[in-house]
Amino acid sequence: MRFSGLRALLADRRLLAFGFLMAFASSAGQTYFISLFSQEFRDAFGLGHAGFGAVYSVATLTSGLLLTWAGGLIDRLDLRLFAAGVLAGLALAAGGVAWAAGPVALGVSIFLLRFFGQGLASHTAVTATARYADPAVRGKAVSVATLGFPAGEALCPVLVVAAIATFGWRQTYGGTALLVLILILPVALLLLAGHGDRHAALLGRTTGGDGSDGIRQWTRGEVLRDRVFHRVLVAAMAPSFIVTGVLFHQVHLSEVKGWSLAVFAGGYIGYAAFQVGTALVAGPVIDRIGARRTCRFYLAPLGLGLVVLAAFDPIWSGFLFLMAAGATAGFSSTLLGTLWAELYGVRHLGAIRAMVTACSVVASALSPVLLGVLLDLGVSIEAIALGCAAYVALGVVVLARQFAPAAYGMAG
Repeated sequence: MRFSGLRALLADRRLLAFGFLMAFASSAGQTYFISLFSQEFRDAFGLGHAGFGAVYSVATLTSGLLLTWAGGLIDRLDLRLFAAGVLAGLALAAGGVAWAAGPVALGVSIFLLRFFGQGLASHTAVTATARYADPAVRGKAVSVATLGFPAGEALCPVLVVAAIATFGWRQTYGGTALLVLILILPVALLLLAGHGDRHAALLGRTTGGDGSDGIRQWTRGEVLRDRVFHRVLVAAMAPSFIVTGVLFHQVHLSEVKGWSLAVFAGGYIGYAAFQVGTALVAGPVIDRIGARRTCRFYLAPLGLGLVVLAAFDPIWSGFLFLMAAGATAGFSSTLLGTLWAELYGVRHLGAIRAMVTACSVVASALSPVLLGVLLDLGVSIEAIALGCAAYVALGVVVLARQFAPAAYGMAG
């Protein structure tokens, strides 16, 4: 990175740190975090695998549907107020799990975790960074902010498992609530000190129909009528649907493959490492050649990992799948944060990304159920992996055709 680019990137270090913190805070509502408590939830509330899966899917689906409305509020509310509300809601959700007395209370609390954690905290991290970062380094800025996601994936499982063993599951979620409320929320607001000047500068850049970089500022209604949006969305949902579904059934996957679950779980280190690596690579690449050209092949690693998972049984195939999924996830977190801004501008980015995030949440809600039904019907995990690989291949073709150089007058 040239010195001028680094200087532009670091010109708003507080914004980068805020995005990273919000991405990290979303961990409490992510599947990998909540699933660490699944055995405790089933034992405490008398739920079977299907029962807990149903509770989780309904909570996630409801969160996704509500997110379409709530995510757009970031376009209209002061970012400081919006972020404070999200983090306060996340703390309330974690506290609700700690005090849940029955399956209904647990379901409501998981809904709140998914809504404020996976949904709004993630949405805030990416939307705020993509909107307020210098357009010349937007890709790098989003890649730095989204490092909060793999940071949580690398740190939280180890800490949570140790905390559950030492203190118990209720105390662990209670401690999570306190951590969000008394540490993360105040630090987030401190990082947003002076945000009024940042927002005023944004308004100055986006006055009129076009922004300072010549991008038309689309409304959500206009985006919904754009066929390009729908084509890209179908492809972009593949990682959320596939990775969530496969990892939700990782116990079954390990059993049929003959793996130790503990050994397979060690592969998450590779997942996080590849996610970090590709996220750091994606930012400079996007700033150099654009998000549209970059997105044409970002799904390919996931497709390769699925084929390997279907074709081979040794544990290395599981590790390779996790690394491949991490590579696509790293590109996805940075790429989709910048692609919508590149295509549709930043003025209504919150409302636009809310639709995308809601669809992603719904996809992650449906896949555990759909894959579970297929498994109950006797469909092998290998056949499911090949079917998912076919979906990825279709996504690669759609993106490659949509963003071919001739389609947008791109050179090269």
